[in-house]
Amino acid sequence: MEHSHDYIDFKHKHGGNKEHEHKHGYKKTERKKLLITIIITTVVMFVEIAGGIISKSLALISDAGHMFTHSFALLVSFLAIIYAMKKPTLEKSFGFYRVEIIAALLNGIGLLIISGFIFWEAYKRILNPQPINVPEMIIIAVIGLAANIASAFILAGSSKESLNVKSAFFHMIGDTASSVAIVIGGFIIYFTGFYLIDPIFSILICIAILFWAFILIRDSIQILMEATPKGMDVEKLKKELIKEINEVEDVHDIHIWQITDCIYNMTAHVVTDNINIVETSPVLEKINKFLAYKYHIGHSVIQFETRSL
Repeated sequence: MEHSHDYIDFKHKHGGNKEHEHKHGYKKTERKKLLITIIITTVVMFVEIAGGIISKSLALISDAGHMFTHSFALLVSFLAIIYAMKKPTLEKSFGFYRVEIIAALLNGIGLLIISGFIFWEAYKRILNPQPINVPEMIIIAVIGLAANIASAFILAGSSKESLNVKSAFFHMIGDTASSVAIVIGGFIIYFTGFYLIDPIFSILICIAILFWAFILIRDSIQILMEATPKGMDVEKLKKELIKEINEVEDVHDIHIWQITDCIYNMTAHVVTDNINIVETSPVLEKINKFLAYKYHIGHSVIQFETRSL
């Protein structure tokens, strides 16, 4: 059996000390963006809580609750990345990358809990509508909208590769939509006096929260269950591997799973002609290069076989 145990940093393929990079450069950009977003979100959250109490707007308070879950989620994600920087041990030979996925799962569950609370409060407000100080509500909502747009803009570039950052980015998009809804609701109340629009918009905000929570929980569970990574076509990989590498006659018992964002593992049995063990080394090198640059699989365990006579 032949092994390849080197993780490949696909964002920095062309050099550097990988151990030094692992300790000091692992998701450096993501860490910085998360920290900035945490600060913005937390500050605006307290502003919205105060504004919701002053204006008596449940929509503002619910949005503040939404922002609290994001502040907490972002903090957990940030700390998870810090923890994931730890070097692998003999007991945890794949490292601590899965901490990020566990954090994402916990964040998704937290969103479900806060959604239930907001739904309950909205239900009580529908049964017993209360007057709202509209000007204060609109002003605070506009501040929240500006903060959400800024946060989404900060996270946009890093959301394509990291499940944690991607979930935060989508939440910020949801927050932006909810802030727009609150501003619109404020003007509707101002001109019509229809106070029920406040709990109705709160419910709409909750629906958005539940949608993103479902996405986050689903993707986290997929990774923790070691399912084939999303977008990875095993049959296509097999056909391309046989086509690209002449020595490979067949591939079977293929297992591909994801440790965390952009770190994929694979085990497989590769059938070749009747060749000596020493001749498998260049074939293994070809396979690893193909897997790395075509499918971003940085860790593979390949077992060579010959066809039965």
